[in-house]
Amino acid sequence: MSTDLESPSPRAGILDIAAYVPGKEHAPGVAKVYKLSSNETPLGASPKAIEAFGRAAGQLERYPDGQAIELREAIAAVHGLNIANILCGNGSDELLGLLCHVYLGPGDEAIITEHGFLVYRIQIMAAGAAPVTVPETEHRVDVDAILAAVTPKTKMVFIANPGNPTGTYVPVAEIRRLQAALPKSVLLVLDAAYAEYVRRNDYEAGIELVSANRNVVMTRTFSKIYGLAALRIGWIYAPPAIIDALNRVRGPFNMNAPAIAAGAAAIRDQAFAADAVEYNLRWLGRLTAELEAIGLTVTPSVANFVLIHFPDEDGRRAAEADDFLTARGLILRAVRGYGLPNALRLSIGPEEANLAVVAALAEFMGRG
Repeated sequence: MSTDLESPSPRAGILDIAAYVPGKEHAPGVAKVYKLSSNETPLGASPKAIEAFGRAAGQLERYPDGQAIELREAIAAVHGLNIANILCGNGSDELLGLLCHVYLGPGDEAIITEHGFLVYRIQIMAAGAAPVTVPETEHRVDVDAILAAVTPKTKMVFIANPGNPTGTYVPVAEIRRLQAALPKSVLLVLDAAYAEYVRRNDYEAGIELVSANRNVVMTRTFSKIYGLAALRIGWIYAPPAIIDALNRVRGPFNMNAPAIAAGAAAIRDQAFAADAVEYNLRWLGRLTAELEAIGLTVTPSVANFVLIHFPDEDGRRAAEADDFLTARGLILRAVRGYGLPNALRLSIGPEEANLAVVAALAEFMGRG
């Protein structure tokens, strides 16, 4: 007989998951706030994407195209891909979750790296599998550490390339070495959310590896360089068998129509994206130099953010810097949950915000 104290229980393991905590957005009592905690582009979305979104708003009574053909065709055209190997989703987060749902289960293991994106751990555990965390070397993914952790239980390996929140990247030669050494039954997931920002000759997002192998997938997002974070648009490039498996379990209308239209317009506007890259490169170098000049350590980044490390001294640690900045309306990302308790991640923002952060941190470091 049931009692008032009884209630449905989640299956084993769900309550062991630490919920994802996004970067904060508010600074109570501060009139002007700059949110520099979520790696959002300061250039906003392409005017062409905004126009396409507006047109789609006139038909909200209609279901979206369940195959997102317009968006997939645009992605395929820009990147020179076969549309059949592309699947779109409600942000790359949904696609990462689908991969875990389809390819992991109780008794399986999936490898993640020390400072990897927190969503990997969440989705692995949600599928009933066990995350296996391997160390990074100087905030960089260590291929040998990954290979040493592979066991017969290993079913997936997740790599954010570039990494978040570190901003570092794995050269393509190392990614190829990793793939060649992994068992063919292990799925290598390359999360390339920040790929568009990288300008290094030894970097590849993963398209070539996916095309040449049956156990590699690449995920991408429209939330960063394309400025469509509010619409939640992600895509995956994968072998046909994996696309087929994911399509069998994804929601039938997992993307909304305005997102499909705006995403297609955004990715076709490569001139706008090029402006975003140029702006980011200029400020990435400048912010790194100016932060180092005031006595802070910055992990070399190829993305649209920098990881700032603070001295291990009373009054100058990351938590105190976070409070100091927030009181001035400058919101950065605390990264304690990523195993970096004495660091903050700074998204490259508008010029006014970038200069304000440097000035505030100079004041913070010069105190006492």
